[in-house]
Amino acid sequence: MFTLGCGRAYLYAHPERVLTAEETTRYEAVLSERARGVPAQYITGHQEFWGMDLIVTPAVLIPRPETEHVIETVLELVAGKSPLRIVDVGTGSGCIALALAKELPQAEVHGIDISEGALEIARANAARHQLETRIQFHHGALLEGFGKNSFDLVVSNPPYVGDSDQDQVQLEVRKFEPRNAVFAGPTGVEVIARLIPQANATLGPGGWLVMEISETIAGEVTRLLRDWNDVRIRPDLQSIPRVVQARK
Repeated sequence: MFTLGCGRAYLYAHPERVLTAEETTRYEAVLSERARGVPAQYITGHQEFWGMDLIVTPAVLIPRPETEHVIETVLELVAGKSPLRIVDVGTGSGCIALALAKELPQAEVHGIDISEGALEIARANAARHQLETRIQFHHGALLEGFGKNSFDLVVSNPPYVGDSDQDQVQLEVRKFEPRNAVFAGPTGVEVIARLIPQANATLGPGGWLVMEISETIAGEVTRLLRDWNDVRIRPDLQSIPRVVQARK
C-alpha cells in the first residue's frame, strides 16, 4: 500500500498488478529498512491515533493504542465541565492535544515540548486536521514559565522507563525512537517527580493531573502523589497499570 500509494481494497481488487522496476526497487528498499529494525511507522511516516492519521518521524515517539486510555480518562473526568484550560506536557506528535481538541471543542488546549523537531511535527498534524487555531504550542521544559492557576487539567505521556529497565524495552524502540521521550533516568520516575510539583503549582483548585505510567513505577508514582486527592491508577486492556489520575 505504501509503495503503490493505494488502499487495501485496490490491492485485493488487482491481484494481477505487476510492479514496475521502480516500484520493485522502492518496495525492496523499505523491506530492507524494516528488516534492520526501523519501525514501520517511521518508514511510512504515518500512525493512526484516536481515529486520526498522524504524521510521525524519528523526531517523535510513535503514538500507541495504550495512550488512548489517557484520552478516555480525561473525557470521563471533565464530562460536562466548561470552559476548560488543558495542557499536554511533552506533546511529541501532538496526538494527545489533538485528540482532546477534537473531543472538547470549547476547551483551550496547549501543547509543550522541549524538542523543536517534535513541535514541528505537532504543528503539522494540527494543520493536517484543521486544529491549528485550537492548540497553542510552546517550546519549553515541562511546565516552566506557566503561572499559578493556568490550567484546569495537566495531561502527559512522559518518559517513564528507567535505565535499568532498558533490556525490557523492544530493541527497535531503543534504537530508533527518541531516547528522551522513552527513558527518564536511573529509576524511571525522574521526569514525573519534576512534573508533579509543577502541575500542582499551575493547576487551579480541584484541577486534575493525568499521566501515562507503567507497572514498574506505579507504586513510586502513588507515593509521589500522597498529598493529592482522589488518586487512582487505571489499568489498560491487559490489566497493566497504565494511567494515573490525581486531583489537586
